[in-house]
Amino acid sequence: MTSLELSNPLRAEEQPVASWRLQDAKARFSEVVRLAHQAGPQRVTVHGRQAVVVVDAAEFDRLQGDQTGRALIDALQASPHRDIEIEPARSTPMPVREVEL
Repeated sequence: MTSLELSNPLRAEEQPVASWRLQDAKARFSEVVRLAHQAGPQRVTVHGRQAVVVVDAAEFDRLQGDQTGRALIDALQASPHRDIEIEPARSTPMPVREVEL
């Protein structure tokens, strides 16, 4: 068996490797990237512990989701309670500082 951590005893040619030791991932980075693109996420371990996962850029973008907040705005606008006014509960008025102009 190679220095790659195989979760299945099949030969490396028969199954894409999903877990790499850091030194192997560094030495074969092009292969790690190719497999992440073709076969799915590739995990990298440091001292036997899961450290990072190399994923295809399109998969990363899909997982990140919509970063604009549009989904939250749409959900709030679709709420049947969207017309409710919410006033903050304050026991005393907020202090206002005098400013000379």
